[in-house]
Amino acid sequence: MNSTFQCINSCPRGVAIALTFGIVAAVGLIDYATGYELSFSVFYLVAIAASFWLAGRNLAILVAVLSIAIWILGDWTAGMRGSFTLAWNAVITMTFYMIVLALLTWLKASHETLEMRIKERTVALREEMTQRERLEKEILRISESERQRIGCDLHDNLCQHLTGTAIAALNIQQDLAESGHEKAAADAKRLVDLVEEGISLAREIARGLAPVHLESDGLIDFLEELAMTTRHRLKTECRFEYHGTVHTNDATTAIHLYRIAQEAVSNAVRHGKAKHITIRFSGTAGLLVLTICDDGCGLAVEPHDGKGMGLLIMKHRASMIGGSLAVEPVPEGGTLVTCSINKPHPTTHS
Repeated sequence: MNSTFQCINSCPRGVAIALTFGIVAAVGLIDYATGYELSFSVFYLVAIAASFWLAGRNLAILVAVLSIAIWILGDWTAGMRGSFTLAWNAVITMTFYMIVLALLTWLKASHETLEMRIKERTVALREEMTQRERLEKEILRISESERQRIGCDLHDNLCQHLTGTAIAALNIQQDLAESGHEKAAADAKRLVDLVEEGISLAREIARGLAPVHLESDGLIDFLEELAMTTRHRLKTECRFEYHGTVHTNDATTAIHLYRIAQEAVSNAVRHGKAKHITIRFSGTAGLLVLTICDDGCGLAVEPHDGKGMGLLIMKHRASMIGGSLAVEPVPEGGTLVTCSINKPHPTTHS
């Protein structure tokens, strides 16, 4: 019905008025030709309804009066006599037309009210979607900022503290060795080695939390380091491959792609219990494709009971850089995560 109303309302006013009078004339001629024994008064309602909807109530009343006049004139010309009968028929028909106009008035008012409410609701939904999108971006921005802060704290504070601890332990080890306490010196050397391992681990975590220089080839280096860290720390076979032109030239895009790869690898190890993971990054003339494939037990695509938030975050990260993310089962077993985006234009800084 709404499409019908739109079609009627799109008709030009002049054409609509000419059409209504044409309908009245056509019905009048048919009414005259058939004689007064058959009444065609109900067919005038087509012109009355059209004039009301297109030009308003006043024109509709004029068309109604004109329709009755033509109808009475046609019956009179066709041989019908009796002024009281003609007058009675005119009054009854005009009353009927007025009732129909009242119903049309109510219908049009209801339609306009409904349209107004739909427009208001549409505007409200758009505003709500805009606010939600702004909130989601702000949450991701704060999350990324906190990651950067924690990573910097690990690198600048914890690593420096551990380095000082290692130097102090090394001095103790040298003093013990010089004083002839070989066993204690060996224990001190083992302590130094453990502290140095802690320094390396803290630096790896800091680089994962706060990756720097991700523009251009930096993303490739960090994805390769992600694969290496997965092999060493998580004891899972992980390799990185890249093909074609894979320069991003945009730090924001690179960070989101890196976070998607991080989350996909983490899900494959923690939830999918994967033994082998392959990270692929390929590029064509206008498209970048990042895939993470594993041989685990698979993942649920839809979140359930609070689970699957990582997948939702990955999808949101992909949408923020104008891309799409698909999570599909692998026929041989495992999960394939694919993120595809158009190549971003270089970001200029003024």
